[in-house]
Amino acid sequence: MEQEGVIEFDVPAAGKECKTWYKVVGNIKSDIPLIIVHGGPGAAHEYLQGLEALHEKHRIPLIFYDQIGCGNSTHLKEKAGDESFWVEDLFHRELDNLVDHLGLRESGFDIFGHSWGGMMGSSYAAKRPDGLRRLIIANAPASVETWLRGIDKLRSQLPQNVRDVLERCEREGRMDSKEYEEAVNVFYERHLCLKRPWPPKEVEIALEHMTGDPTVYSTMYGISELVVTGNLKDWSVVEQASHIQASTLLINGTHDEAQDVCVQPFFAKIPKVKWITLEDAR
Repeated sequence: MEQEGVIEFDVPAAGKECKTWYKVVGNIKSDIPLIIVHGGPGAAHEYLQGLEALHEKHRIPLIFYDQIGCGNSTHLKEKAGDESFWVEDLFHRELDNLVDHLGLRESGFDIFGHSWGGMMGSSYAAKRPDGLRRLIIANAPASVETWLRGIDKLRSQLPQNVRDVLERCEREGRMDSKEYEEAVNVFYERHLCLKRPWPPKEVEIALEHMTGDPTVYSTMYGISELVVTGNLKDWSVVEQASHIQASTLLINGTHDEAQDVCVQPFFAKIPKVKWITLEDAR
């Protein structure tokens, strides 16, 4: 059983009508649904559709949605570079709008947040929203500062010639060059996804979303995963993590961009928490 729909999302600063696209898999009235919050920002939902196995095997109702600015939801290319518009609260309000539209406040809901979705999901959970029961933070950092510490460690393990290209292009401001893109792809093959052949279809679709309309990603994050130039550069939920009341599961992988250094603050701060690191996760 699947159901797709769009929800009106009131964003006065957008200057036009905005809508959020969503898809429900299963019956959200029969059990607590799991809301899937995708990464990027701007990667859209498709790369996480493998999670539909949770419904097929365990009958867990799932809710996928595309965040504003990407996928099947309203695009706002005219807001490129507007850091005052693309703020975390915009996405919190969109998630609240989805929860209220589907009538989940009383019956309850769980959240699976991946990468940026885990960042946004964790700060949302720290606000203690009505209805949130459980939280899964997958491959996401507690702060961008600790995230970059992990990224820098992984960068140091790249072949010297690849590191030289990355450093030279970053120093010269040529991060939009083909040379830099090829060097970044070496990093991505090792740490974004280990599935082969590269790029797997799921990753290809996500990257196409972010290159096809880079508005959200470039404004909030930057050119690539390796350098943060957007308004998330000082992002942190470390001080708020202790406010998360929902039972929380942390997931990362040994080769993951989200190295242990950026997951550990969640484990130290969240009261009811479990942490699983997957070996050679693909």
